[in-house]
Amino acid sequence: MSDAAEAKSPDRSAPSRIAGLLRHLGESGPGGARLTALADATGLPAPTTLRLLRALVAEELVDLDPPTKTYRLGLGLFRLAAKAGNPLGLRDLARPALLRLTGALGETVFLLVRSGYDAVCIDRTAGPLPIRSFTGDIGGRVMLGLGQGSMAILAHLPADEQEAVIRYNLPRLREVTSLDEAFLLTEIARTRDLGYCAAASGLIPGMAGLGVPILDADGHAVAALSVGSTVDRLAGERREAIAGMLRREAAGIAARLNPFDETLRRAGAAMERGRP
Repeated sequence: MSDAAEAKSPDRSAPSRIAGLLRHLGESGPGGARLTALADATGLPAPTTLRLLRALVAEELVDLDPPTKTYRLGLGLFRLAAKAGNPLGLRDLARPALLRLTGALGETVFLLVRSGYDAVCIDRTAGPLPIRSFTGDIGGRVMLGLGQGSMAILAHLPADEQEAVIRYNLPRLREVTSLDEAFLLTEIARTRDLGYCAAASGLIPGMAGLGVPILDADGHAVAALSVGSTVDRLAGERREAIAGMLRREAAGIAARLNPFDETLRRAGAAMERGRP
């Protein structure tokens, strides 16, 4: 069919052609698709496909990776999708849980989100005790694997991403700690087995913590809830009780996650660029 004839077909209107392209891009996964593959999949002539793709790129609904000449769904599309369905972002969803936990336990509670090879604190509720932590206040960043919340995230990543994080972070960890690969692998296995991390690295004397992952629909960690306290307050039966409370709150947050939340979509972006 010629470009002109195809354009006149009522079943091949511009909106339906655009929808078809976006649908096929979505089905292509994170690797995206090239022009010829999209033209074949949609049944559109290559010039028409290219013209539509250029328009979508201009509107930030589609991204083009020039080196590979592949197209992917763009950030603008995710911004639009985030306004549909559940409009709340991760921080809004988790805020009531943080308040409940601090109110019930009298402890400082942190919300960490994955950011490439790191975890970033995006919210916290402070208990009455003065607490020192790796992330500090809101906006603080810590390497994945350092601290209980970030370890909870690392332990529940896909195997290939977990391996990439370990390879990248080991030299960084050695610069500031005595932690090694054996420690990371042991704690990853223990955290997955228990469902939470309460490892005491001893890097902040007198301080202890407990972290649980917040999982997406595929069972992979995108964030974590963690409690920061003193060693004596996170021991024995109380530690187990706190772990249970955090896991219940994390499960409640996970059930309401908006998959188009930009905070979650950015989680692995730094790894795609090859830097934190």
